[in-house]
Amino acid sequence: MSGDTAFLDGGGEMAAAIRGYEWGATPLGPIGAWPVALKTAVGMMVNSRFPKCIVWGPELITIHNDAFRSILGDKPPALGRPFNEVWSEVWDEIAPIAAKALAGEATFIENFPLTINRYGHPEEAWFTFCYSPIRDESGRVLGMIDTVMETTGQMQAERNSRLLNTELAHRMKNTMAMIAAIASQTFRSAETLQQAQSVLSERIATLGEAHSLLTQSSWSSAPIQAVVEGALNPHRSGLGTLRVAGPPLQLPADQAMTLALAVNELATNAVKYGSLSVEAGEVAIGWTTGRPNSDDTFRFHWVESGGPRVTKPDRQGFGSRLVERVMAQTFHGEVELDYRPEGLRYVLATTMAHIAPRE
Repeated sequence: MSGDTAFLDGGGEMAAAIRGYEWGATPLGPIGAWPVALKTAVGMMVNSRFPKCIVWGPELITIHNDAFRSILGDKPPALGRPFNEVWSEVWDEIAPIAAKALAGEATFIENFPLTINRYGHPEEAWFTFCYSPIRDESGRVLGMIDTVMETTGQMQAERNSRLLNTELAHRMKNTMAMIAAIASQTFRSAETLQQAQSVLSERIATLGEAHSLLTQSSWSSAPIQAVVEGALNPHRSGLGTLRVAGPPLQLPADQAMTLALAVNELATNAVKYGSLSVEAGEVAIGWTTGRPNSDDTFRFHWVESGGPRVTKPDRQGFGSRLVERVMAQTFHGEVELDYRPEGLRYVLATTMAHIAPRE
């Protein structure tokens, strides 16, 4: 028997499995009686480290090497079974390719998509493979060899890259549109070019800080505490005291950027005219939350005290429009901006259903 199976020497675990299989119960017959073409092909296959599978005879009996087991996954053992039974879920798609090989014509296909079932559930997978005919010494085609490499990881990575690039382009377009609008409003409202340049730089820096936070979570959401603190950092050199408190909450990307800009505008105004312009001044910043995705109220507040007497400005600039109209629109809520003599009071109210991060 050992002389009959010498062609399997060096072929690894599958060579041992082939050697011990009861081939006499299959259409191939005892291994010692196999034709030379089959023995030669199997010997070369089991000694290859590339995934390979031989399909032999009219019954399409399957013989494969060690490397091919990763292609099979958790499927039942394929050795000695008909190839069309092993891959029954995709046979309609690969049968014409196999038929061409068994008719004498090789086929090479790159990144061929198939929905296979090898782990108990359908999965999308891609394969680059070649079905090549196997001929005997007289030129007759008796079987074929499937040389295959799975490219699922590569194809998924390429698809994800395309999706990410599309999403990045969309976000960049939105960001550039926001910057353009901010620049236009800034230069329109500023009294001098120098003032416009200073204010614009500050606003763009605030956007940049919010972008950095969102990048850490792949732009899905950002923690409200970090958004607020990031917008306040450039203004902590003011004379007054800043107090920030509120429960943990993730904000969607558009709301995170808008809130950052609004906090920057409120802080800028407080440093120039409000509670942060004097040592005794104080700003209390906070928010309250409810159950996620519910009609419970979400409320954000900015309350100043201890500063100079407050009077309502004669005209409404970009900052005022941002903290009122844009915030109300972005959060789908209502805004109250109260110029109380003892200190500015700003409140945004909406529902928790409008705070849910976008998928």
